[in-house]
Amino acid sequence: QVQLVESGGGLVQPGGSLRLSCAASGFTLDVYAIGWFRRAPGKAREGVLCIRSSGGRTYYTDSVKSRFTISRDNAKNTVYLQMNNLEPEDTAVYYCAAGPTSLRDCPREYPYWGQGTQVTVSS
Repeated sequence: QVQLVESGGGLVQPGGSLRLSCAASGFTLDVYAIGWFRRAPGKAREGVLCIRSSGGRTYYTDSVKSRFTISRDNAKNTVYLQMNNLEPEDTAVYYCAAGPTSLRDCPREYPYWGQGTQVTVSS
């Protein structure tokens, strides 16, 4: 079974940090691009950023460029999203997804999705 499982979400105060994990089973992540997405309450889903199999990264959302980073541990078949200086506006369910990799761009489609992990930023 192809499966992606997110973990690491929780409640954090503004200015705090969280590290989300996306663990894959049933396939090897290193041949895919992995994207992080989020859905805030009452809002549409938006892309955050992606990492390609080459290690190249692309941000979907300018608001997180100076605060969020993505990395991959191929040995653990896991991708991470490091989130620093969190703001209340970052509150959302965060999803990881896998799609065909390319040299320069994020995938056009993501066939595989996790079920999400809740991040709440509040004082």
